[in-house]
Amino acid sequence: MKEKVLIAGGSGLIGQRLTELLIEKGYEVAHLSRSLGNSSSIKTIVWDVKNQKLDAEAIAPYKHIIHLAGAGIVDKAWTKERKKEILESRVQSTLLLKKAITQNSMKVLTYTSASAIGYYGMQTSDQIFKEEDVAAKDFVGNVGVAWEEAADEVAALGIPCSKIRIGLVLTDKGGALKKMALPIKLFVGSPLGSGNQYTPWIHIDDLCRIFIHSFENKLEGVYNAASPVEKQLNNTQLTKAIAKVLKKPCWPIKVPSFALKILMGERANLVLTGSRVDTSKIQNTGFQYQYKNIEQALDAIYS
Repeated sequence: MKEKVLIAGGSGLIGQRLTELLIEKGYEVAHLSRSLGNSSSIKTIVWDVKNQKLDAEAIAPYKHIIHLAGAGIVDKAWTKERKKEILESRVQSTLLLKKAITQNSMKVLTYTSASAIGYYGMQTSDQIFKEEDVAAKDFVGNVGVAWEEAADEVAALGIPCSKIRIGLVLTDKGGALKKMALPIKLFVGSPLGSGNQYTPWIHIDDLCRIFIHSFENKLEGVYNAASPVEKQLNNTQLTKAIAKVLKKPCWPIKVPSFALKILMGERANLVLTGSRVDTSKIQNTGFQYQYKNIEQALDAIYS
């Protein structure tokens, strides 16, 4: 019998690719979503996080739960209401899963939760952040803390729980790379702000493989998910690498920070700041990257 995996937020960018890779490995996959999916091959279980409604019996057969759900952190302006939605969509969905697991006495074998390297804050420094470092006190740091603390409540049920702090995910299907590549394709590509801020990137397949590696090995605790630290690039280097593979110019004149702040408000700090993160912890569990350097990753994406 195939092992059953439930992905909360499975219809998203990461969830879709993770679903494909899991099915290739022989798993049976279902999604938790706010609405019924369009795929006839993937079972979708509808939940209502806002009103804390979820059919506990419907998710009972699933032995591995992967939590990717949460309102997009870049998608909309950070109004007071949007910040509340970003936070509560992550925390309340986790607590709803905990409630369903408890009510149905589910025999969950593993719980894997997404988190983000934003845990370390919107800052640029020479520090290479490790999992045991303290969280930042800014908005994204606070969101990271709250999301991971909610996951810890699931772990308190005696379920092996891992928390994956995700870096900049590279895929041509959407996300940051698509937005970075657009001006380059239009011959107006250039670094952002100082260009010195680090962007710890990871190919989407390696990220999905980290999630799979995590639950297959019943990992517990927190793990940074980015390329090896020696392969992490600053914004200037990454922009040039994208321009090179696309065979387009990268102009030396940088996009001024103030222009991005006018356009994006407080969210601009997400792209104007960034530091490296240490990834030795996940590598020490036996995980091996398929795409260690940016050239391999971009060639695979754009080939």
